[in-house]
Amino acid sequence: MINIKTDSEVAAMREANAIVRDLLCYIEEHVKEGVSTAYLDKLAREFIEKRGAKPSFLGYNGFPASICASVDDVVVHGIPNRNVILREGQIIGVDVGAYIHGFHGDAARTFAVGRISAEKQRLIDVTRECFFKAVEIIKAGVRLGDVGATIQAHAESNGYSVVRELVGHGIGREMHEDPAVPNYGTAGYGVRLQRNMTIAIEPMVNMGRKEVYTARDGWTVRTADGMPSAHYENTILVTDSGVEILTL
Repeated sequence: MINIKTDSEVAAMREANAIVRDLLCYIEEHVKEGVSTAYLDKLAREFIEKRGAKPSFLGYNGFPASICASVDDVVVHGIPNRNVILREGQIIGVDVGAYIHGFHGDAARTFAVGRISAEKQRLIDVTRECFFKAVEIIKAGVRLGDVGATIQAHAESNGYSVVRELVGHGIGREMHEDPAVPNYGTAGYGVRLQRNMTIAIEPMVNMGRKEVYTARDGWTVRTADGMPSAHYENTILVTDSGVEILTL
């Protein structure tokens, strides 16, 4: 069931998503060579709790951390680990959620660790562009197939592939709500967006092939060919004329 938010619920979601927005800016300052992903997770949990919120991810379906920390060929759901030390030239996707006043916020960014190759920077840039290409067409009445097709077309026109097994989602009182929001699709098909729907749009774009696999830990999703992947996500509010991006 798709939950259309009231104006008061939207106000609560703005607060949750503002925490996520500020946290990602804070975490970016600490993404450096020699830092462990467990340290980033510790910083994130402390930040969220100081703002009076709870980490949405911690304990979610058994997930053991407050952030997902996904390095290089890890697409999403990387588990922070004190033995995973960031190195110059890597990229890291940081996905985080915060829960306050009964509502969740959710967003992700892919950051560079020091100086990275031009190829990795272009992957990050195009993945971000995929999100904003989608936002340009979104308003009440637009179908989700148009959104997915827009993301897919921009990624593939730049020589990249879009992950199929993982998608965006509705968000609100629950971390994952209807509808599913694929990063691929056919224009003219799918659910019609309505005013005051809140959804997380999150392109996951691979430098190589689209195929992925889940590691033995049951969480970490990696590219099948070992090529880098980038992730960019924001929670948005659908309006009659466009969108409000709650995590920017």
